Amino acid sequence: MGLQSDSALQCILLFPLHLLIWVYSVLSFLPWYYITNAGQKKTLSQRLKARSTSGSTEGSYRSVDHFDYLAKEDFPGKDTLDKLFDHAVQRFGQSPCLGTRDILSEENETQPSGKVFKKLILGEYHWLSYREVDAIVSEFGNGLAALGQQPKSTLAIFCETRAEWMITAQTCFRHNFPLVTFYATLGEEAVAFGLNEAGVTHLITSKELLETKLKSVLQQIPKLKHVIFVDQKKGSIEGYPAGLSIHSMQAVRELGALPENSNRPVVRPQPSDLAVVMYTSGSTGRPKGVMIVHSNLIAGMTGQCERIPGLGQKDTYIAYLPLAHVLEMTAEISCVTYGCRIGYSSPQTLSDQSTKIKKGSKGDCSVLKPTLMAAVPEIMDRINKNVMSKVQEMNYIQRTLFTLGYNYKLEQIKRGYDAPLCNRLLFQKVRGLLGGRVRMMLSGGAPLSSATQRFMNICFCCPVGQGYGLTETCGAGTITEVADISTGRVGAPLICCEIRLRDWVEGGYTNEDKPHPRGEILIGGPNVTMGYYRSESNDQDFFVDDKGQRWFCTGDVGEIHPDGCLQIVDRKKDLVKLQAGEYVSLGKVESALKNCSLIDNICAYANSEQNYIISFVVPNQKKLTELAKQRGIEGTWEEICTHPDMEREVLRAIKQVAATIKLQRFEIPMKVHLSSEPWTPETGLVTDAFKLKRKELKNHYLHHIERMYGGK
Repeated sequence: MGLQSDSALQCILLFPLHLLIWVYSVLSFLPWYYITNAGQKKTLSQRLKARSTSGSTEGSYRSVDHFDYLAKEDFPGKDTLDKLFDHAVQRFGQSPCLGTRDILSEENETQPSGKVFKKLILGEYHWLSYREVDAIVSEFGNGLAALGQQPKSTLAIFCETRAEWMITAQTCFRHNFPLVTFYATLGEEAVAFGLNEAGVTHLITSKELLETKLKSVLQQIPKLKHVIFVDQKKGSIEGYPAGLSIHSMQAVRELGALPENSNRPVVRPQPSDLAVVMYTSGSTGRPKGVMIVHSNLIAGMTGQCERIPGLGQKDTYIAYLPLAHVLEMTAEISCVTYGCRIGYSSPQTLSDQSTKIKKGSKGDCSVLKPTLMAAVPEIMDRINKNVMSKVQEMNYIQRTLFTLGYNYKLEQIKRGYDAPLCNRLLFQKVRGLLGGRVRMMLSGGAPLSSATQRFMNICFCCPVGQGYGLTETCGAGTITEVADISTGRVGAPLICCEIRLRDWVEGGYTNEDKPHPRGEILIGGPNVTMGYYRSESNDQDFFVDDKGQRWFCTGDVGEIHPDGCLQIVDRKKDLVKLQAGEYVSLGKVESALKNCSLIDNICAYANSEQNYIISFVVPNQKKLTELAKQRGIEGTWEEICTHPDMEREVLRAIKQVAATIKLQRFEIPMKVHLSSEPWTPETGLVTDAFKLKRKELKNHYLHHIERMYGGK
């Protein structure tokens, strides 16, 4: 009886809020409609964005905003990356360019489990102006030349995302040193392979990576003569192979500032010169080096920047994704070109709650207050689950208010409007997690779920531009327009490229499909790179048409909507034929089941000799531990994950989610294995963009695959 009374009281308390929102909606609709140009935005969202060059579904699709020819340059005459930087220095001179936070103190914190975590207290950002970066680039370039680095000879960087990475890149662009890039999480054997393949003699790295990853394989890289570490702190240079010189970046700069070196002639690049050899993170097999010339990057960034309205000096970009990823590298070069500030961060220091930030001190977003940021879906999914987990911990009144406001704003967004009262009363604190000023987010690297995209729209009060591109296309392909209120799509082709769908009959995708044409996505344009470094697979993946235009065959399957926007529906490598003849898309299954609250990450696996699929799951520790307590199961986290009852509970939750989103019977995993260890780039089970490494995951869980398919 008491419970019923409480419930009635809560309903009475909530009634005025319903009434308030209704009255507010009526009174504010007309002024808000006109003040925010809601009608114009809705028109833009629904407009035709791309169309076929031939008038048929088999033709190439181009942006209607640049239909007659593909864009190659954003600034006339600035056809190489060094010219872009020089142009930026002339325009923005004393303005802040690259920012880094000071480390005030480091502390070790021991968790109840016995693990020790390093916690940081960080200070304010200190900034290098455009002119200061320009001076460092000149000194460093002259110093590298004094150490024997030659124009058109490769120079490698194996380093975390930081200001020195971008300084190294700008140095290489100016002096025509092709820059070879490696992810900081790449294994030492893979790095040694790439350094040998590219014939590198000079390597830029950090002291930590030099000691922990490179030292053991330096003997295997005979051509390497100079290693330069970027850290300010000095370290031991003993224990390295004879004939290998170790320098600090500061020492190389000082060498370049000497009179005999400061006046060295600089050999500037041509648009067709090699700018970057970008080694992929390698989701399958050995990493491949993608050859990118200056004109490729100039064209790709021209297309990307056209989709970011108002990009300029008022913007602050937070840089924390791997700079060895084409999305982050082109985003940062674009920001420098347009006069934005770039503040450096890391996934471990991004917010006040990040793992390396000492409790009570500020994370990077709180201090920097960025207006622009890029993110991979994995990070957005984590933010979504963390926020919604906090909502579930609220009392009934708070939780109901949040849900009511969330659903109200969701309906408003679907209609092309906004909900400023909800933004102020409900979402301001959530928005503050990323500094409170983010005006646009760009998602790339993997498909972003509709639920997560809407969550970011609602709680962080900003559009999320979902992009599609590859290293092989300089990250350029498509990006959704800011005014596009749809979800699940990746937008229309950028003005630098065009897209064609090629029939893949075996997989059941053709241009004749209804209601929309489907097929393998081919991207053509000046942003398409020159192929893989010393690879025999170039003829399979790249081709030149009869007009001399380069094309890349992506291996992804897409469909084109009537307004010219692309949706990714499958990947050829992710499609597996089961014993009964059905094709199952592993990527589709994984994307759908990530919505399960018990799941942090999932990998679906299928064997063509079997008639069902299985899955490996990284469970949400908080949710699964709570469920285990409810079921009377106690023990360590590893013991909970290996308990058969917990496997059954996760499988039950998977089937509930699958039924809700209407997966086919053969798409639902029949068995599951729970992993107590998360999948990170450091474990080698996912790439730096958090894409699954299916081969490594299969090998890692081979015993469990045999168990689940063997029925043991």
